[in-house]
Amino acid sequence: MSTTRTPKVSERVAPKAADPQPSKKRGGHDDDGPDFRSLLHAWLESHRASLLDSLRRLGKQPIGSFFTCLVMAVALSMPMGLSLLLKNVEKLGGSWQRAAQISLYLKLDAGSRDGEALRDEIKAMPGVADAQYVSREQALEEFQQQSGLGEALRELPDNPLPGVVVVTPTEVDKPALEALRQRLSELPRVDVAQLDLVWVERLAAILKLGDRFVFGLAVMLISALLLVIGNTIRLHIENRRIEIEVIKLVGGTDSYVRRPFLYMGALYGLGAGVLAWGILAFSLDWLNDAVVDLSGLYGSDFALAGVPGADGLSLLIGAVLLGYIGAWIAVARHLNELAPR
Repeated sequence: MSTTRTPKVSERVAPKAADPQPSKKRGGHDDDGPDFRSLLHAWLESHRASLLDSLRRLGKQPIGSFFTCLVMAVALSMPMGLSLLLKNVEKLGGSWQRAAQISLYLKLDAGSRDGEALRDEIKAMPGVADAQYVSREQALEEFQQQSGLGEALRELPDNPLPGVVVVTPTEVDKPALEALRQRLSELPRVDVAQLDLVWVERLAAILKLGDRFVFGLAVMLISALLLVIGNTIRLHIENRRIEIEVIKLVGGTDSYVRRPFLYMGALYGLGAGVLAWGILAFSLDWLNDAVVDLSGLYGSDFALAGVPGADGLSLLIGAVLLGYIGAWIAVARHLNELAPR
């Protein structure tokens, strides 16, 4: 009796021939994972969705969002406005070089040729921006017009005023100016070299004090802005607590949870920067009318400069960074509290 041979399991399942080349996706990419273009597209899409979500949530509360930006804008505009006013005060003080002019009073026996030759010699010296010669006759005429003693001065037998060479330095530095004055006083035909830096030093001290005040105020207001942003973002986090906990339960990363709030902080900062720029422009323009009237009474054409474009852009970038940093601090503080238990 013949018996039928039952094939083994290993014989029933014939091994397939090995594929000499691994399978590839369309485009020639390996099956190990998505290509770089797909990852970049997913990353950009996630950021776009977070930005749109932040805009939508801010748009649902327009009044609250506006007043938050307005509070931030007022805090930002104060130090920037004071800094711009200090820059205008420097312009109001006139040219620093003119303020620190050195007056060289010549000897009485020095004639016009001597004064002009000395002027040309001083112009060629290092550290000198300009030099002007005022003759004895011009000095007497100007003194008669300014003092109101023209009739009495005409009765004098001789002109008592010397010729003057007015030297304008290239820089306002007290040690350098004193050294220049000493060097000029040793020139021939020079009787007295006078340098008056008292009011210039006082103005420089006032401006230095103003700069420190602005810096301290800026530090305080920046700290207040970070608190405002942090508190605002904290409220948004509390409103979305359940949603965030669900996202973290299903495997959402911290960066995914953090991203919408960072965009929200940056948007708050952007709105505050735009409002602060507008507040500064309006305030300087409103104040400029009174400044022009006042300067006109003193025979000056001084006017306040507006907000420079570079300063305005710096204000916008700084506001966005402050909003971003404040949101980051707030989210980092509360993110661990929202971890799933």
